[in-house]
Amino acid sequence: MSTVRIGVIGAGNMGADHVNTLHRHVSGAVVTVVADIDEGRAAAVAGAVPDARATGDPYALIADPEVDAVVVASHDTTHADLSVAAVRAGKPVLCEKPLAPTLNECIGVVREEQQAGGGLISLGFMRRFDPAYVELKQALAAGVCGAPLLLHCVSRGVSSAPGATNEFSITGSAIHEFDTVPWLLDSPITEVSWHAPRSTTAATGLQDPQLMLLRTADGALTSVEVFLNAGYGYDVRCEVAGEHGTLALTNPARLVTDSARARSLGYPADWRSRFADAYRLELQAWTDAVATGRPSPLATAYDGLVAGAVAEAVIASMKNGGRTVAVQVPEV
Repeated sequence: MSTVRIGVIGAGNMGADHVNTLHRHVSGAVVTVVADIDEGRAAAVAGAVPDARATGDPYALIADPEVDAVVVASHDTTHADLSVAAVRAGKPVLCEKPLAPTLNECIGVVREEQQAGGGLISLGFMRRFDPAYVELKQALAAGVCGAPLLLHCVSRGVSSAPGATNEFSITGSAIHEFDTVPWLLDSPITEVSWHAPRSTTAATGLQDPQLMLLRTADGALTSVEVFLNAGYGYDVRCEVAGEHGTLALTNPARLVTDSARARSLGYPADWRSRFADAYRLELQAWTDAVATGRPSPLATAYDGLVAGAVAEAVIASMKNGGRTVAVQVPEV
């Protein structure tokens, strides 16, 4: 298979960005169908790609004979069912994170994939392909700063999505760190705790920001800040303090007082420009694997289950006064 015909489910910001990246920047990929519950929105996104069609039925997209592989970029609550449908159809699927909002759903998806022989689901933890994070991982592996002792991870956005909940802040945002931290350290997360200051006035019905502490099996301690309504811009950072020095993906020291100054200093409004290279490289790697029949180099469904187990432990801590909770990864 030299050309991979791809169907994209979801025509919101994420899905539309994937369609654009696949069409313009990924060799060997052809977007043939776009699906969204709002068929008009699907048609608008599909209209930017020659010969692409739109549908309001994602299951029809999965069954379409002109779709070889599927990208799931719809609402988090749809990920499990759509991934299972693609697996049952025998089609490779790149599912955006999270694999599912709950651990039980993750278990169900992994079992379905195992029953189908495995290897069909790739998960969109795109930081594994971000050049800066890749360089950080390589430096850690080379022992540049000695054994890592502390990690500080920050993830801030302008404003939360409508209806965002405390749990969504964990399963929809912090979930990136639940994959990135063990990937960087090559060590699993063993226990967690959840904490929060007073909430921002912008976060109606949502405790925001949130702070999570993660301990990995190697003894390192990680702080994870998630601030969905930071207001000034999209800001992702990671710093490692080791025995002999530090490694950091940070911005230069500067005072950011409002969104206008943030823009002048180069803070984007959302994730698209910051992680454009990561998404392009991830989609290219996935398309190449589908085209050649090689195993996907992306995160697996099981990786998504492990991250889901961490999220479940963090939610348990949140509901129990911030006490430390052990991470229990179920056998499947």
